[in-house]
Amino acid sequence: PPKKKDIRDYNDADMARLLEQWEKDDDIEEGDLPEHKRPPAPIDFSKIDPGKPESILKLTKKGKTLMMFVTVSGNPTEKETEEITSLWQGSLFNANYDVQRFIVGSNRAIFMLRDGGYAWEIKDFLINQERCADVTLEGQVYPGKGADGSEKVKNKTKLEKGKKKKEAEKKSDGVKEDNRATNQREEL
Repeated sequence: PPKKKDIRDYNDADMARLLEQWEKDDDIEEGDLPEHKRPPAPIDFSKIDPGKPESILKLTKKGKTLMMFVTVSGNPTEKETEEITSLWQGSLFNANYDVQRFIVGSNRAIFMLRDGGYAWEIKDFLINQERCADVTLEGQVYPGKGADGSEKVKNKTKLEKGKKKKEAEKKSDGVKEDNRATNQREEL
C-alpha cells in the first residue's frame, strides 16, 4: 500500500495522481466530454432529401464544430475586414447563432461554429451580404453578392479540380516530361 503522506507535503505528481483517482470514479456527463470522445448523434434518414447532398452534410455535422472561410470583397485593409466581419458576427449573434470569428488575412476571416448543422443557414446569410466575395464551406466555394466578374467562381469542389488536372495531364501525355526546357511551344 502507498505510504500515507501529509497533504502539505504533496508535490505536483502526487496531486495529479489524486486527481486521476477522483476522476476514475467520477461519472462525466456526456456534454462535458471533449467533442472527439462524444458518441455521434443518431441520423434520422427520413429527413434526408436524396436530391440535395447538403441535407446529408447538415445532419452529419450537427453538434460538431465546423469552420467556414469568408472573403470580403474589394481590397479592404485588415481593419476594414475586422469591422465588416464584426457586423456580420453581431447579426448572427442576434439571430441566436453561436459564431466565433478569426481574421486570417487582409480580406479573409474564419467563422467557427459550435454546431455545424447551422452552417448552411449561416452561409446563406453571408453570401447575401453586399461585401461578401465568397464563402468556403466543406471544400465548396459559394460566390457572394459582393463578388465581381473576376472573383465569381462557380461552385467548384476539390473533386472537379482534380478532374480538370487529370484532363490536362492526358492532353500532355504525348509530350515527354522532364526538367529540361524545350524550344517548342505548347498551346494550352
